[in-house]
Amino acid sequence: MQTRLTLRPGDPGTKKLLAEHGDRLLRVRYVYDADARKRYKTIEIIIEERFWMPPVPTSIQHNASPHPQQAGTCAVQIGYDEKDLQRKARDAGGRWNPQRRWWEISKSDVQRLGLSGRVIQGNTEPWPGAGDI
Repeated sequence: MQTRLTLRPGDPGTKKLLAEHGDRLLRVRYVYDADARKRYKTIEIIIEERFWMPPVPTSIQHNASPHPQQAGTCAVQIGYDEKDLQRKARDAGGRWNPQRRWWEISKSDVQRLGLSGRVIQGNTEPWPGAGDI
């Protein structure tokens, strides 16, 4: 079977279905079955409506935290010219936070990479000299 035509409510050919189903009508499709030599007219309608709150994407959650330590990550100072260290942080799953001008890296990766001395303790302001990426 092959769909050859998809119509939206209000398009020519949907008047009767729109009158019957109203705002619940989403699509009208014409599906062709070459083997059976038939054309089918199908509709897509809304049968239930509920409130739904989409989850916040991980990247937004990650950057939204004013205190990254609460999310299991550490704010880490890595200079603009330390490209090799930035690459290691990125490879470990760390993310640059441009608003705070620091890297956010998981605590275990901070220890594994030997960055414990670069952790920014309790500071929510950008550190001077961070540079922009």
